[in-house]
Amino acid sequence: MDKAILTCALTGVLTDPAQHPVPVTAAEMAAAAREAFDAGASIMHVHLRQQTPGMGRFPSWDPDVAAEIDDAIRAACPGVIINLTTGVVGKDISGPVACIRRVRPEIAACNAGSLNYLKIKDNGQWAWPPMLFDNTVDKVKSMIDVMHETGTRPEFECFDVGIVRSVGMFRKAGMTDHLEYNFVMGVASGMPVDAELLALLVKYREPGTVWQTTLIGREEIWRVHQATADLGGMLRTGVEDTFYLPGGARTTGNGQLIEALAKCARHAGREVASPQEARTLLGLKDASQHGVNAPQAAAA
Repeated sequence: MDKAILTCALTGVLTDPAQHPVPVTAAEMAAAAREAFDAGASIMHVHLRQQTPGMGRFPSWDPDVAAEIDDAIRAACPGVIINLTTGVVGKDISGPVACIRRVRPEIAACNAGSLNYLKIKDNGQWAWPPMLFDNTVDKVKSMIDVMHETGTRPEFECFDVGIVRSVGMFRKAGMTDHLEYNFVMGVASGMPVDAELLALLVKYREPGTVWQTTLIGREEIWRVHQATADLGGMLRTGVEDTFYLPGGARTTGNGQLIEALAKCARHAGREVASPQEARTLLGLKDASQHGVNAPQAAAA
């Protein structure tokens, strides 16, 4: 697409707010979203955190928390598009499902395949106990079914090349009519942040589909952000993904990161889409219609 749609990944999960500039409360989320919104972000990718003092580094699947944060961000950023996380380990998806049904976001992340989620230290010790981020086809389908029910678009998060190729099979199997790719690069046991690999991923997606990158790392990610802009993808960054600006300086928050992302778009000769332009490009309802007749819209 000619115009670049920018997404801000507001906070992420497990990062300690006592050590890093990650928002936790609804008021903090709204303020961080407004910074990013003013810098050009039309979409906010939202993780929910526990609101009890001292527990803010841990995730929450409380629908009341989801509604409070959703309301605060929408009030601070008129016309904004919400992209809600759904990532959870294990078969029990009742938490993400309850939150999707409560806030009916325009978009929700849909983890499209399983990954051995690993990181190893220089001394050969695991950074955390090896774990499986399990996303079986049955689990993916259950998530998609709820998104269809609420009129929410699935954004398929792909951590490896095989997962990218699987997404097209979901449509052929009748699981979804809508394909939108998010190439996640930088997880130590997943795809590396690599511009040459990105060009292949764009080739391997289903033709004519929308795509973006999630790039995790330090200043090395910015060359691939520029490649994303050059290749016509949507652009995403935020303190969930990095704390580092081009050149290596640490960011003070999401606004600086989105400003740098907007520069990548403009260096590629692309203007940044407004929230209304983003809705039109993605085929989403007008902001005034958010949450109205979502089941009927999903069935249409």
